[in-house]
Amino acid sequence: MRTKTLLVFFVLVFLLAVSLAAGFVFGAVAVNPFDASRVSEMIFWNIRCPRVLLAALVGAMLSVSGAVLQGVLKNPLSDPYILGVSSGGAVGAVLSMLIGLPLYAVCIVSFLFALTSVAVVYSFSRTSSGIRPEVLVLAGVALSSLLGAALVAVVYSSDSLQGVYFWLFGSFSFSSFLFVKIAAVIAAVGISVSIVFSKQLNILLLGEEEAVSLGVNTGFVRAALLFAASLLSAVSVSMVGIIGFVGLIIPHIVRLVIGGNNILLIPASGLLGASFLVIADLLSRTLISPGELPVGIITAFVGAPFFIFLLRKKKND
Repeated sequence: MRTKTLLVFFVLVFLLAVSLAAGFVFGAVAVNPFDASRVSEMIFWNIRCPRVLLAALVGAMLSVSGAVLQGVLKNPLSDPYILGVSSGGAVGAVLSMLIGLPLYAVCIVSFLFALTSVAVVYSFSRTSSGIRPEVLVLAGVALSSLLGAALVAVVYSSDSLQGVYFWLFGSFSFSSFLFVKIAAVIAAVGISVSIVFSKQLNILLLGEEEAVSLGVNTGFVRAALLFAASLLSAVSVSMVGIIGFVGLIIPHIVRLVIGGNNILLIPASGLLGASFLVIADLLSRTLISPGELPVGIITAFVGAPFFIFLLRKKKND
C-alpha cells in the first residue's frame, strides 16, 4: 500500500512537471525557453510564465477546496462551483472592482461573499438529523443561478460586457507575477490548513457522535476547513473568474486511485488539479489559435458530463 501511494505521488509530480513544461513552451507561438532573443524572452517571462504558474496554483486551490467541501459537507457532489461559493466570490470581486478597491481588498471582499454563500447553503441543508445532501445540491444550484444573474446585472449596469464573459467563464489572460505571488501565499495557507485538519476530517466522516467521543472539536474543525475551502476558491475567483467543475472531478478521480483517506486525498488532489488546469489553459489558447477560448468552457466540457455520470451513479446506488 505504501509503495502504491509513493508511486501515485511520483506520477502526479511527474505529470505536473510535464504539464508545466508544455504550458511554458506551447501556445499561439511556440517558445524556446533557452532562446536568448528579446522577443522569446519577453513572451516567456512576461506572458507565458505567470500565466502557467497561476493556472497551476488556481487548479490546486480549486481541487483542494472541492475535496474539503466534499468531506465537510459529506456530499460527493459538493464543489465551489455547484455550491455557489464561486458565484458568491465573483459577485464580491466584481462589486469591489467597480468601486475601485485594490487587489488585496478585492480578495477580502470576494472571500467574505464566498463564505456567506457556503454558510447560506449549509444552513439550508442542515437539519436536526444532519445534512441533507439533496437539499444541499439544490440550494447550491439555486444560489449559484441567483448570484450568476446578479453578476450579469451588476456588470451590465457598468457597461463592461467583456467583464461578463471574463467572470462567467474564467480566463488567465490577465495573469501577472503579482497574482502569482498572492495566489502562492493563499494556496500555502489554505492547503496547509486543509492538510493539518485532514486527520480530523477523516474522523468527522464517521459521524458527529463518534467524532466528539474521540475528542474532536467538531465545530472548530468544521469552521476551519470551511474557512480554508472558501478562502481558496474565493481568491481563485477574484483573480481569474469562475472556473467550474475542477473541484468536483479532480477529488473523485484521485479517490478512485488512492481511496478516501483525506491525509492523502487532499495533497494528491492539489497536484492533479494543478496539472489539469495547466492543460485546460493550454487547450484554451491553442484550439482556436490565434484566438482564445475561456478556460471555463474547457473545464465545463469535461466536468458537466462527469457530473451527470455522478448523479446517475448516485441514483443507482
